[in-house]
Amino acid sequence: MKNRKKPNYTEEQNQIAVFAKAFSHPARVAILQHLFKIEECICGDLVEEIGLAQSTISQHLKELKNLKLIKGTVEGPRICYCIDFENWSKMKSIVNNFLDQDIPKIDCC
Repeated sequence: MKNRKKPNYTEEQNQIAVFAKAFSHPARVAILQHLFKIEECICGDLVEEIGLAQSTISQHLKELKNLKLIKGTVEGPRICYCIDFENWSKMKSIVNNFLDQDIPKIDCC
């Protein structure tokens, strides 16, 4: 039996990968941009705005909610979604720290 080495990823590395998943599909980016623009949304409005099927929008909303970048409240038969600003701020801080790393001054490749 082979001895498999377990990767030693930091919590920050795992979080960056999770947040990157939110941006890995243009529909999720469009949903986030629309939610920022109107500050609140009903799922049906997103179908009209983005032009995808209700089931597809629902899948992307579920993914964004699992990533904790949006939250939803039930209002009768509808769910209204909005940006989870606390988690959005946390994501921005973590990703900005990663992206703001200095580029080494070495001549490589």
